[in-house]
Amino acid sequence: LHMFPIEPTSETLSLFATYMCHHIEPRSVDSYLSGICSELEPFYPAVRTARASPLVSRTMKGFKRLRSKPIVRKRALSKDELARAVASFGLNPSHDDLLFIAILLTGFHALLRLGELVWPDDTALQTYRKLTMRTSVKVDANTFEYLLPAHKADAFFEGNRVLVQRSAGAPDPHAAFCAFLKIRDTAFPFRAELWLRANATVPTRSWFMRRLRGIFPRDIAGHSMRAGGATSLAAAGVSPTTIQ
Repeated sequence: LHMFPIEPTSETLSLFATYMCHHIEPRSVDSYLSGICSELEPFYPAVRTARASPLVSRTMKGFKRLRSKPIVRKRALSKDELARAVASFGLNPSHDDLLFIAILLTGFHALLRLGELVWPDDTALQTYRKLTMRTSVKVDANTFEYLLPAHKADAFFEGNRVLVQRSAGAPDPHAAFCAFLKIRDTAFPFRAELWLRANATVPTRSWFMRRLRGIFPRDIAGHSMRAGGATSLAAAGVSPTTIQ
């Protein structure tokens, strides 16, 4: 169409990068170029050489300076904010309130991703293989634990045991989990899923985020639980290796 050579060269890759950088974030164009190289390398072995050429490198460097936008990261939750959030539900929280509090505090103290605690909104991605089951739960006086059957960092889908200890300061994740577990077992004694709403459905990401945004400002998101827990551990003197 444009009379360009079929074989990728530094010139055509530079022109492609220029075009794409006018439409999307330049950092994403870097990923696009890497994917193009992976796909074309079996047919055009010199494509990576063209990608690494000074012309393409300088094109990307220039557009990152000219058009790139700063990365906006969500703020980490603090323990004080958790305490205020729990207190906002009053003395008689509902089933769903207790579920939200338990998920929030478990995610914070166990450094879990939101996707490891709730179902995705896309029904095609909802699978029971990744759901935590009630039968995997063990609770004693100072800890609770359960099996996280599969997650994005689990290459062999073997699952991991999530262990959370009682906290001396408020809010206590152990007390919150036990309060939810009691009301959940009373309402649904024969259901297999651990995390269940009052209407007997598994909580989804959109459900959790609606409740989260009803309490916290917009700079708090699902990842803020994990980030806040890691920050809290670091402030307490826990080594980075242990946190990881």
